[in-house]
Amino acid sequence: MGLEYDGTRYHGWQTQNGVATVQATLELAVSRVAAHPARVHCAGRTDAGVHALGQVVHFETTAERSERAWVLGTNVNLPPDCSVRWAHPVPDDFHARFSATTRHYLYRILTRSTRSAIERDRALWVHHPLDLGAIREAAVVLVGEHDFTSFRALACQAKSPIRRVHYLELTRADEIIELRVGANGFLHHMVRNIVGVLLAIGRGEAPVDWTTQLLRLRDRTLGGVTAPPQGLFLIRVDYPERFALPAGLTDLAGDPGDLTNDQNQG
Repeated sequence: MGLEYDGTRYHGWQTQNGVATVQATLELAVSRVAAHPARVHCAGRTDAGVHALGQVVHFETTAERSERAWVLGTNVNLPPDCSVRWAHPVPDDFHARFSATTRHYLYRILTRSTRSAIERDRALWVHHPLDLGAIREAAVVLVGEHDFTSFRALACQAKSPIRRVHYLELTRADEIIELRVGANGFLHHMVRNIVGVLLAIGRGEAPVDWTTQLLRLRDRTLGGVTAPPQGLFLIRVDYPERFALPAGLTDLAGDPGDLTNDQNQG
């Protein structure tokens, strides 16, 4: 299934006792359609407050339903802030997480002097001037394969800190700055930590070569503040063509921009 959700009221993806989570909400809805308990696995476990436009999940079922029935039936049982976009049968060797080849994230930043009533849960509000030229220069060095220890959460459980960032693109439209990044995988809080570092550079609080220093030092305790979750969106997940999944929200991921120096690794 392809899924979108507003993560504002959820305590992240993963099921937790006593709080609302996306996984528990979706599993309840799918189980009602399947008429048996269903365990749902996702492509990326988003944190509390993080949104998704192109989350991908899989589950096993003995129920026979049409793709349309899975979509409409599940959505009837979901709250308004969570919606299934498509459903598609897959072979037994498919896994939403481990079969993924590239994940694409978007981080939105609102730049104006006053807070927004509309964008409060959709973007990070920054009222300080930002030097986009400095941010772009600092971001270029993050593209490619690196040890991202300085950009992972201290509690990150990934076995290796090595990741390949395919592109990191920065665009501005009026008051909104959008940072788009695609990689073969992300460490816990990696995108939000990258944003935190780039914002410090954009505000002039750190030198442009800070990203280079952090890659070399491989020490999270020397990194910047983790950016808040509300500006972060999982917008697309790519899989091998043989699974024939719907294209999803390809247009939202965009094309690698002028910060890309690894275009052949998409």
